Amino acid sequence: MKLNWVLSVVTGVALSVATFASADNLRMAVTTSFDNSGLSAVLLPRIKADLDLDVQLIVVGTGQALRLGAAGDVDAILVHSRAAEDAFIAAGNGTHRREIMYNDFVLIGPRGDPAGLGAASTAAQALGILAASGQPFVSRGDDSGTHKKELALWKAAGIDVSALDAGWYRAAGAGMGATLNTASGMNAYVMSDRASWLNFGNKGDLEIVFSGDPVLFNQYAFIPVNPVKFPHVKAALVQRLEDWLVSDTAAGLINAYEINGEKLFTFNASR
Repeated sequence: MKLNWVLSVVTGVALSVATFASADNLRMAVTTSFDNSGLSAVLLPRIKADLDLDVQLIVVGTGQALRLGAAGDVDAILVHSRAAEDAFIAAGNGTHRREIMYNDFVLIGPRGDPAGLGAASTAAQALGILAASGQPFVSRGDDSGTHKKELALWKAAGIDVSALDAGWYRAAGAGMGATLNTASGMNAYVMSDRASWLNFGNKGDLEIVFSGDPVLFNQYAFIPVNPVKFPHVKAALVQRLEDWLVSDTAAGLINAYEINGEKLFTFNASR
């Protein structure tokens, strides 16, 4: 019995050492567009190889990512809605905001563009044309960065979304991939970040019908959750991750990521 007890203790110590020696890990809330783009599958294995760091992604919309950070449920966030990010930091939930990369939003619709959005000179004008046409439109409807941008564009067009006819304006209440699937099934208009659209496999008869307005610029930023407010946050690991995200290695991977010859993101972190 004594020998068995000793063996148990030794085994327990060995397990503890093995656990201690395993890779570090942290939790990061990221947008569904970042994950749907496929870029996470490119970056995470390299982060693991370079830093011996396992990054557990919590894939949600920007609004939910910010709420997780504000509750101290994650160590860092990667989101794309500047006004909401600034408010998050002003409330003491994050330490700072670090820009990492950008792409743009695009308006997608049925082939042939029956509503005529392509004739618009601005994104707000395009949505005004869409509203007048009554053609179906699918909104994320989930408080994501994409949804926040869409709402800002409707406001710029002078249109009250709450008053829109539910017969043609549908809120999916879902991530980017699910919303694109809904739009494809309905042959409806939808707004997406370009990266998610390029990586989307079920395009059906949909195509990009409007893009290029500077207001559609889509910046992604990394924000560490405040360790003063939440002492359990893994601040040292978050700093290692941030240093890697602004490195030449990350820049090369992000800038080289393409689908069918089209670039999905442009690295623009300051170093």
